[in-house]
Amino acid sequence: MSTRAAQFDAVVLRREQLSSHFVRIVLGGPGLTGFASTGIPDEWVALTIPGQFQTRYYTVRSWDGLELKLDIVVHEHGLVTEWASTDCVGETVTVSAAKGSFAMPADAEWLLLVGDLTALPALARIMESVSVPVTAWVETPDEPIRDYVSGDVTWTTAPEGVESATAQIVSAIGWPAGSGYFWMAGESAQMRAIRKHLMRERKLSTAAYDVMGYWRGGGQERQPRAVDPAPIWRAGKAAGKSSDQIWADYDAARDAHE
Repeated sequence: MSTRAAQFDAVVLRREQLSSHFVRIVLGGPGLTGFASTGIPDEWVALTIPGQFQTRYYTVRSWDGLELKLDIVVHEHGLVTEWASTDCVGETVTVSAAKGSFAMPADAEWLLLVGDLTALPALARIMESVSVPVTAWVETPDEPIRDYVSGDVTWTTAPEGVESATAQIVSAIGWPAGSGYFWMAGESAQMRAIRKHLMRERKLSTAAYDVMGYWRGGGQERQPRAVDPAPIWRAGKAAGKSSDQIWADYDAARDAHE
């Protein structure tokens, strides 16, 4: 029996410029028959554009049964971002079945969200789907996109000459009292530093946060989670590894993929 993930052909219906570095690609067509949302707010799909075999991963901003919206960060170079910067309406792409990982504990009393522009679609969906108080910080390379998401959102930019400084945001957070959940996504090196901060300084259990490297700095292309952590987590637990050891395995697998 084949274990290959389901694939769907989709036509680009519209291209919308949301900001200087943010483009919405709206997909549709009969090829999306059978596509289904997981209902998990940070769900992502693998996207393959025309003329390419490699895939890149993007958060599903929304799926209403007819239109699938993917919001893509665009910059000078990149497999998908160069394509998304062109008039791609009418072209056919391939997307995979959706996967998601957001798992806020049922007893969480609050939620903190931090991310850069690549994390904004997931961050917005999370804010729209939870009922607990939410505080969010979003780092953008240029102007805030204030009409993208409503709520308690602080917009920041990285210092001059720095790709991302989300770790500084986290270190300055005043942590709420009580039991809550922390979710964050962005540049990989920043995420590793933040994960260490949460474990060593905040002393949070791994069930209290999810921190994901969506892209790698140094001019390399940005992409959401390309390595599914679930199999690594299950294998690590079966082998009797600690949470720190499992996260180290995940970091190594992600770096090898990137």
